Amino acid sequence: MSYSLTRTSMALDAWTVQSIKELSEKWSISKSEVMRRAVRQLKEKADKEEQTVDPLQALNWLQQGGGLVADEADQFRADLKAEREERKYWWES
Repeated sequence: MSYSLTRTSMALDAWTVQSIKELSEKWSISKSEVMRRAVRQLKEKADKEEQTVDPLQALNWLQQGGGLVADEADQFRADLKAEREERKYWWES
């Protein structure tokens, strides 16, 4: 990996320090790499959650037409009705 590193210090509780140490030994990587991976994973998760639409907002959007203009909706209904009429059998008429 090619990236610049910045040294920093932070205060961590004993459980976090021990967890970082155990993970670094288990994965055979440095403690710094454990921190980088954890931060990267949390950042990706936060970005994904940010892009996810709230279900109530999605429902509200759909109930308001889902971005479909009235003219487009009318045309869609007409096309759909015509398609269904074409597919009817003679006994359904």
